[in-house]
Amino acid sequence: MSKECKGRFPFRLGTTSYIIPDEILPNINYLKEKVDDVELVLFESDEMSNLPSKADIAELRAVGGDHDLTYSVHLPLDVYLAHEDERVRRRSVEKCVRVVELTRELNPSAYVMHVEAGEGVDINAFSDRERQVLRERLLSSFDLLYEYGLAAPEEFAVETLNYPYEIIWPVVRQFGMSVTLDIGHLELYGFPVREHLDRYLEHARVMHMHGIKKGKDHNSLAWMRQETLELVLGALEQKPDRERVFTMEIFTERHLRESFEVMQSYL
Repeated sequence: MSKECKGRFPFRLGTTSYIIPDEILPNINYLKEKVDDVELVLFESDEMSNLPSKADIAELRAVGGDHDLTYSVHLPLDVYLAHEDERVRRRSVEKCVRVVELTRELNPSAYVMHVEAGEGVDINAFSDRERQVLRERLLSSFDLLYEYGLAAPEEFAVETLNYPYEIIWPVVRQFGMSVTLDIGHLELYGFPVREHLDRYLEHARVMHMHGIKKGKDHNSLAWMRQETLELVLGALEQKPDRERVFTMEIFTERHLRESFEVMQSYL
């Protein structure tokens, strides 16, 4: 059933590099005939890292070329591009740069990135003045990122998180960056999906799709509201882009199988 979905939609159907309980390469070999794109979920810390080696990158590139498979790269989560401390912002940019340098050879479909102000910092609680300062800090981080000249602005796709996207949208738009419309996040945090599709779909290089079960996201599409999924698929059909990535952002074989069953019903 999954093979019947590959290459059949007006977008690149994808999922994450953590479907089977193994490292990235075994996951890629498991997924290569099932999806059009794999989101490489990468992290690096003092304690552990899953960054692929140069040999791994070469193999990823070979598999992609042989199986019409692209890769979207999720930049590390523990980066704080809008942090109040300039040193933290600089380290965050440098961490992103290391991942971009490592994966450039893959010609990624997108670099998905989060904009956060610090671990546990609630941007929703910011005053108007604090939000303006956040934008200024973010602008300085993006300035630094682009000084490296590693990727075009539109290759970076800034994700919708747990705060109103319009807070950071002026900076995203100013730099010509793309959007990752995380529909699961919009549903989880109560943001209107239709309004976000109307406003941001033309800028969306990546869609993140996952269901909500008992207040927790990243469940299979069987747990996404049918009206929401139909709304998104209808919008994507009206504005087709075969380079846009539709990532089923889930992390188990069962969730992938259930999600394929849902997507199969829309072929």
